[in-house]
Amino acid sequence: MQEQIIDLITNEEEPSIFWQDEILQVMYWMRGEGFGEKITVPQLKKFLDAPDETLVANLAELAKKKLVVFDVADFYELTETGVKEGGRRFADEFDGMLKPGHYECNDPDCDCNDPASDAQCKHFAAPHVH
Repeated sequence: MQEQIIDLITNEEEPSIFWQDEILQVMYWMRGEGFGEKITVPQLKKFLDAPDETLVANLAELAKKKLVVFDVADFYELTETGVKEGGRRFADEFDGMLKPGHYECNDPDCDCNDPASDAQCKHFAAPHVH
């Protein structure tokens, strides 16, 4: 399995799910942080350690999947579907880091504000699925 992962990362010429996930997540994050909705390859390279060719090949694949669009000035932008998919992948990747910790809830009666409790905050807990 690890050998397959290394192949995905080191095979720079071919589009890969690894790089497409990374690009979507970074573009979603950059959009949310106010870096702009239209992104260039040099801007992506500030956050992704990949050759231009790798980023361009994977952006082209994302465009085929209608997750990004690009213009003649070499700006790439997430489509509406790309924003949703990038957001989902970002949330999946950083799920454990995005949850509030103890004492981060504004409800003084919540278990998460009790130092003796190990309970997660009831306001931020995942919904129960049947």
